Amino acid sequence: MTYCVAVKVDEGLICLSDTRTNAGLDNISRYKKMFTWTNPGERAITLMTAGNLAITQGVMSLLQENIDKDNGVETLYTAPSMFRVAEIVGDAMRIVQERYGPGLSQRGEASDASIICAGQRAGGPLRLFLIYAAGNFIEATSDTPFFQIGEHKYGKPILDRVITPETSLTDATKAALLSMDSTLRSNLSVGMPLDLTVLPTNAYAFAHERRIEAEDLGFQNLSERWSDALRDAFVTIPDLLA
Repeated sequence: MTYCVAVKVDEGLICLSDTRTNAGLDNISRYKKMFTWTNPGERAITLMTAGNLAITQGVMSLLQENIDKDNGVETLYTAPSMFRVAEIVGDAMRIVQERYGPGLSQRGEASDASIICAGQRAGGPLRLFLIYAAGNFIEATSDTPFFQIGEHKYGKPILDRVITPETSLTDATKAALLSMDSTLRSNLSVGMPLDLTVLPTNAYAFAHERRIEAEDLGFQNLSERWSDALRDAFVTIPDLLA
């Protein structure tokens, strides 16, 4: 399984994904689930994937192949808006699903997949979309400023309590990392290392694009301090039955 989270606030976008793929207790692998495309000063795009790995790899390969061929087909680099980028990703999802979905279904295997699409193009706003297996999609709003795919339930409470459009980019990044930490602790099908991108509003280039390994001291410190804070809060809360 996997966990990917994207948070959109007024100051920018944060995307975070794990790298574990689980096809049974004896078949655990690492696969990248975050993909980026950047033309500094003009656009920066992050895609994150969850679901059937063959389907999502097919979608990413098709998107990249169209860029590499440079045969006049509209691509992530030539789309005039982030909305059009989401449509292109949705179209690629639909093509791959129509090609392989029926065969998987006949074998009793699921072709479910989803993709988070986030970024900004010069002249347009930051936008965040969630693309479904059918190729259709929804967009994040001020009422719902974050999307999660994969094992989302463990990391959702902190996002619900903390994230608003006015949350600073620094605090939103911290919340996304703690959301991932909660998921890592509660679900063995989600695992390190992590991939992170941070895109400030109107920067059109990532301020941070990095991999966080299991031995990363900064992430370890964040995790330990969060655990300590939760234990301290638990101890200080009055006993309801007192």
